[in-house]
Amino acid sequence: MKTKQRKIVLIALDYNPTALKVAEQGHALAESLDAEVILLHIITDPIYYASTEYSPITGFNDYAGISPFHMENVEGLTNAAQHFLDKTKRHLKNTTIQTVVKEGDTATSILQSAKELHADIIVLGSHSQKWLENIVLGSVARDVLNQTQKPLFIIPTKKSS
Repeated sequence: MKTKQRKIVLIALDYNPTALKVAEQGHALAESLDAEVILLHIITDPIYYASTEYSPITGFNDYAGISPFHMENVEGLTNAAQHFLDKTKRHLKNTTIQTVVKEGDTATSILQSAKELHADIIVLGSHSQKWLENIVLGSVARDVLNQTQKPLFIIPTKKSS
């Protein structure tokens, strides 16, 4: 007798202010499918995270314990990312959610994680900031779309003018 395996929805989050929207909509999709949820954050270039001009740690605006100084090494970034995912998990009020932090190229790491975690669906946001090149999708969303055979749930997050 074949047992029905529960589906897995992988939700890739960055530190953009719209990440909460992506998490909420991905979580709603997972609930409708009675699927497990895995929240994923990919650490890319550490210099990007330590920028004083723009801090991508927008998920931490209300968290005084995080500063660019703590973001100088991978361990600090990993801890900050884990805190961000834990905070998102609490917001979604689902204790069964798994969280994963990886390091590397964003699109490649999302694809590798989906394969390793046996994800059935990948959820990500597209908040393209390049006008012509990424008119429909952001570069990460476009790269994942072009390289996967798994279904994608892409949530447009660009602010309307």
